[in-house]
Amino acid sequence: MWDSQTRQSSLRSLEWSPLRREKRARLSSFLLAGKATCRLRAGGTMSTRPPMRPPGNVPAVLLGFRPALALTGALCLQQNLGSSSPSKRQTKENTITINCVTFPHPDTMPEQQLLKPTEWSYCDYFWADKKDPQGNGTVAGFELLLQKQLKGKQMQKEMSEFIRERIKIEEDYAKNLAKLSQNSLASQEEGSLGEAWAQVKKSLADEAEVHLKFSAKLHSEVEKPLMNFRENFKKDMKKCDHHIADLRKQLASRYASVEKARKALTERQRDLEMKTQQLEIKLSNKTEEDIKKARRKSTQAGDDLMRCVDLYNQAQSKWFEEMVTTTLELERLEVERVEMIRQHLCQYTQLRHETDMFNQSTVEPVDQLLRKVDPAKDRELWVREHKTGNIRPVDMEI
Repeated sequence: MWDSQTRQSSLRSLEWSPLRREKRARLSSFLLAGKATCRLRAGGTMSTRPPMRPPGNVPAVLLGFRPALALTGALCLQQNLGSSSPSKRQTKENTITINCVTFPHPDTMPEQQLLKPTEWSYCDYFWADKKDPQGNGTVAGFELLLQKQLKGKQMQKEMSEFIRERIKIEEDYAKNLAKLSQNSLASQEEGSLGEAWAQVKKSLADEAEVHLKFSAKLHSEVEKPLMNFRENFKKDMKKCDHHIADLRKQLASRYASVEKARKALTERQRDLEMKTQQLEIKLSNKTEEDIKKARRKSTQAGDDLMRCVDLYNQAQSKWFEEMVTTTLELERLEVERVEMIRQHLCQYTQLRHETDMFNQSTVEPVDQLLRKVDPAKDRELWVREHKTGNIRPVDMEI
């Protein structure tokens, strides 16, 4: 057995970390033992850079933004594994992890500034998952944006089909007008009224031609562009979906590694604490060797956890950057789609105005001839052509 002085010296060898001074048996003191404590306190190996920096092609308004979606390794260890400070133990955690994504805790973190304030941008409002109304699972915010894009593509297709039906109506209408213009009804009308009636029938043929041209322009200038706009859009969106989904899966895998490493560290700390308690009760060479071995394993487990946390933060940072870039691109595509449809619907109304003008021009000759209809003149012309004699009968003489 060691004497009292040797015993105190051995115990002091465990107190090189300042965190050990308050309570020797405390779990957090062993958590931060060895290189883990040195790194956290010296800040030498763990990066304190913002874990998520917007990518280079993100607008300038986003540069310099420091999101709180991920933590550095040191902060994560301190929050999730405890601290030796009693005041910190009593405070709430600064983050909360939901579906493997780390968010600022609403009770302790200050409100974040939006990436694009006042714009209701996609990149600000679709970070969390939403409960699936049709099931018990959740739908990622990015998935909702993709559904919006695909729905927009479907609406665009249906608009094109609507215009196609409009074209068919125009073509049928033109065909019926042309057929009616060839009808022989009232073709024997004479005089100025007969001329006006003939012009009415001719105007139908002219109007039929106007509607045929209108339907042709609708096809080439409205229907076809709507149908062909972004022909490969669904394929492109599927690639985009797979890319973001892969990043999310990688994030989930990193989070699982963090949890596994945290569990392993807890077991190592429990073992170290137990051996330390044994050392305080009874000292022996074997106990000292065991505690050294346990300390090495605990330190290694702490290093593994820090590495896993750092890899998790890197994965979350990559996911964050791709989310910002991709959601801004989806936002741009949606604006482009709406503007494209608006322009082609404006073209539709313009063609309608032109058609109305041409239709008006087909009835102007009819109006002119109707103003010239003169019943007296018609009667004169008819009498001249069909008269049988202008000598009237007289009384018979005896």
